[in-house]
Amino acid sequence: MRLGHRIVFGAAALAVPLAASAQVAPAPPSTLRPDQQAFRALYQEMVETDTSITTGSCTALADKVEGRLKAAGYTDAAITRFAVPDHPKEGGIVVVLPGSSKTMKPMLMIGHIDVVVAKAEDWTRDPYKMVEENGYFYGRGTSDMKAMDAIWVDSMIRFKQSGYTPKRTIKLALTCGEETSWAFNGVKWLAENKPDLIAAEFALNEGGGGRTDGKGRLVIANMHVGEKAAVNYRIEATNPGGHSSAPVRDNAIYELADAIGRIRDYDFPVQMTDTTRAYFRVAGKARGDAMGAAMVKFAADPTDHAAEALLNSDKSYHSMLRTTCVATLLDGGHANNALPQRAGVNINCRIFPGVSSDAVRATLATVVADPRMTVKQVDDRGPAAVPPPLDPKIVGPAEKLLARYYPGVPLAPLMSTGATDGIYLEAIGIPSYGPPGLYGDPDGNGAHGLNERAIVKAVYSGRDYLYDLIKVYAG
Repeated sequence: MRLGHRIVFGAAALAVPLAASAQVAPAPPSTLRPDQQAFRALYQEMVETDTSITTGSCTALADKVEGRLKAAGYTDAAITRFAVPDHPKEGGIVVVLPGSSKTMKPMLMIGHIDVVVAKAEDWTRDPYKMVEENGYFYGRGTSDMKAMDAIWVDSMIRFKQSGYTPKRTIKLALTCGEETSWAFNGVKWLAENKPDLIAAEFALNEGGGGRTDGKGRLVIANMHVGEKAAVNYRIEATNPGGHSSAPVRDNAIYELADAIGRIRDYDFPVQMTDTTRAYFRVAGKARGDAMGAAMVKFAADPTDHAAEALLNSDKSYHSMLRTTCVATLLDGGHANNALPQRAGVNINCRIFPGVSSDAVRATLATVVADPRMTVKQVDDRGPAAVPPPLDPKIVGPAEKLLARYYPGVPLAPLMSTGATDGIYLEAIGIPSYGPPGLYGDPDGNGAHGLNERAIVKAVYSGRDYLYDLIKVYAG
């Protein structure tokens, strides 16, 4: 991480008057061209192939993608399939389009093709049917992340069919397991078992995009640069117990409740990276309200406590500024007429880049402040987060192209408070970036929830933007 490195991020876009900073996105075409029809069919096939961990199969979707790639002209030598015996339905696929340069390192596009389980009876529509309605595509995975998956595959097909030879080798890996922490993770497996296959100077991944004002106007675009690491801890209180007819204050459930309260009231210290500092500066200017002014002030002076207090009132900004830990699962006791002998809680932490999981465990123990309790790390989603640099060679082309597609819309770097598979790539030296292009509404478009949807015009304009961006990066 180059903490001392600075770039002027968003200067060109922010030179546009504020009134022009929210643009109406291009409307979707009223009549689809043949290439758009082919893309829509691919997107629909991907959405309508159930790839959830319970009832679906990533391998089945990888089979369909392989068929399309071969029909476009890719040979067996260009395609690698992978799976492990214990998880035959969680297989993935890698395809390589060789470049002409002997010196330029490859670029890698990754996309998870698995989706969060959808409970059909709770949805308004069949979650595994893609329905176009009122300017949205509805269906599980339409936004997370099969629109981008379809764009990656569609781009590789178009490159091959047009006879395009990039200077930089282009690789695409579609994998399973991003939406689960306990099953097979394809990117992790590739990083550990076939690092040469996916070796690249940088990777393009999910996490970027942008947000509208909720009324179709694109307000800000984002470049995903870095993320937190997800780690779970268990805090447990134990006690000899006894008969409930003779209660005492020394009670495992009470002690645990007190500890949970102390964790609730504790804020980890503020931390900043180049990415978060640039985000607050650029996104704050784009807002033009009191919160925006606080964002700009805090970016300039992280010791401004008044600005911090206002930022902390927004749960997303609060999380972007620090490590966060929250109680998510609770258990305790063994009988309704007995004093509890054991009570425990799962604490899910999202750890700021550069902070170790051991340091967070030690902090939790200090906050609990009860030597009778244990604080143990029980799992993690992957390696410690390594924030990629704000590289002008990555940011510059994305920003320049954005100005052509969405004049006046600023591009802000964004550190995810969630997690992506990029964390496994960064651990082996491949910085991962989530480009803009696709975008959604402020409510999150139902990703991971009910009635997931993607904005139709965003999918088509995002397809064009990302296709052009790949070609720029490929030389």
